[in-house]
Amino acid sequence: MYVVVSCSIVLDVFVPILPSGILVIAAATTSAGAGSAVDAVGRVGVAASVHGGAPLAQVFSLLLCAATASVLGDMVAYRLAWRGGDRFDRAIGRSRRLTAAQRRLGTALTRGGGIVVVLARFAPAGRSVVSLGAGVAHRTVREFLPWSALAGLAWAAYSVSLGYFGGQWLGTSWVSTALSAVALFAAGSAAAFLMRRPERSGAR
Repeated sequence: MYVVVSCSIVLDVFVPILPSGILVIAAATTSAGAGSAVDAVGRVGVAASVHGGAPLAQVFSLLLCAATASVLGDMVAYRLAWRGGDRFDRAIGRSRRLTAAQRRLGTALTRGGGIVVVLARFAPAGRSVVSLGAGVAHRTVREFLPWSALAGLAWAAYSVSLGYFGGQWLGTSWVSTALSAVALFAAGSAAAFLMRRPERSGAR
């Protein structure tokens, strides 16, 4: 499961339609179900004292795995865009929206306001624009990597929490996964809105 989740997270920087967030939520929901089963056994005997930490250990491992894969994917895209800058720059230049996003990213990183990198991790295709844009603009690793790590950790923690607590409260059904996915998409919509606010303010 960890291999599938990790590969999906790494690759969705290039193919944003991959359901990496849904996979993280589903894996966390499964861990929550395992935790509920362990608790039920623990009421009968001492099994909880032996195995009780296993589900939480799985959740922590999933969080670490998702965050690491997120940063790895960001850095791969960043390096590829750095080396093939002209080609990626021309591709970005064909889109007014991508050009504006790249410009805002450069300004934000220069001023130390890399919170836009964190917001972009939640926004649809935002991670791709940020990682490729940072490479095309030749931002330094020192400027980009810390924010990428923070973004990956925040996104992984949010996604894993949705799946785990949804599974605890609603059980390991498709309803739990669906509601958690809706919450993840809601966060993405909010992040996209916040990223567009400076552009709207400037237009006024």
